Amino acid sequence: MRPLISALPKAHLHLHFTGSMRHSTLLELAERDGIRLPAALVEEWPPQLTAADEKGWFRFQRLYDTARSVLRTEDDVRRLVREAAEDDAADGSIWTEIQVDPSGYAATFGGITAFTDLVLDAVRDASRATGLGMSVVIAANRTRHPLDARTLARLAAQYAGRGVHGFGLSNDERRGDTASFGPAFAIAERAGLQLVPHGGELRGPDHVRQCLTHLHPDRLGHGVRAAEDRRLLDELAQQGVALEVCPASNIALGVYQTFEEVPVRELMAAGLDVALGADDPLLFGTRLAGQYALLRAAQDFSDAELADLARRSLRAAHAPDDVKATGLRGIDAWLSTATEPTHDRMKA
Repeated sequence: MRPLISALPKAHLHLHFTGSMRHSTLLELAERDGIRLPAALVEEWPPQLTAADEKGWFRFQRLYDTARSVLRTEDDVRRLVREAAEDDAADGSIWTEIQVDPSGYAATFGGITAFTDLVLDAVRDASRATGLGMSVVIAANRTRHPLDARTLARLAAQYAGRGVHGFGLSNDERRGDTASFGPAFAIAERAGLQLVPHGGELRGPDHVRQCLTHLHPDRLGHGVRAAEDRRLLDELAQQGVALEVCPASNIALGVYQTFEEVPVRELMAAGLDVALGADDPLLFGTRLAGQYALLRAAQDFSDAELADLARRSLRAAHAPDDVKATGLRGIDAWLSTATEPTHDRMKA
């Protein structure tokens, strides 16, 4: 009898802000304000996506921007964060790191500082209400000018230790020059922030090396393409760089054709800490527990392997030591306890 995946304590380290929204909330807020959503976000949801070319990524980004447009009030922001916390807690997360680019919301909410204050307050409230530990990563957008990234790095540095623990770089990794974002990451590094850029998903091992050279990451968002280069895997392991692997988005965006191809076992065997993440459940249709369920179903991951993944997610997290210790004890208890047979539901 296999224990429920939702009962397995774990950390969620790759979750984007708007992408964490419930589909039902998107529909409700759009209807409230008369926002016409494309069919891909309504009757054809979850959308059929690809990022194999610029056109595919543009469509993905357009859907994300449309979803972001329904967030009109402070209550909308608080609702999104609270519901994301509720969903992660229900999926077994004991620690969630949510990633946000404040510049995408500044025009609606009074600037990047005011919006950051709002998000951090919403995170504190949601954490108290659900018991889920939470922290924030401020992320720059690699399709914008590197000077904008420096502005966001300074913003993140101002909040270091006050709800913000990390600085990231997101969006289409085929865009922009990775080296040009180095100065922004140097600002964040001096402030003691964790460095968590995206890399090694849409581009291959060479891009991972660029990230290592210029951005000095503690973790890489995705990083799965590192599996194509054994020497690179050894470098990542030696430097202690963890990977945030998001199987559902890898498939949806065309990085791999089948779930069997996502190289989670290879990354683990190389000695890397791998933390499964949902990325953008609003667009990919699968939340945190669903990532574990996909590996259980498609790659026949044993309960011991799933428990190992959960342990690695906690090791890679910025969570306090007592949270990690509690989670590790809970993982051991999960592994030793069989429950009635059931089917884990991949929640939308």
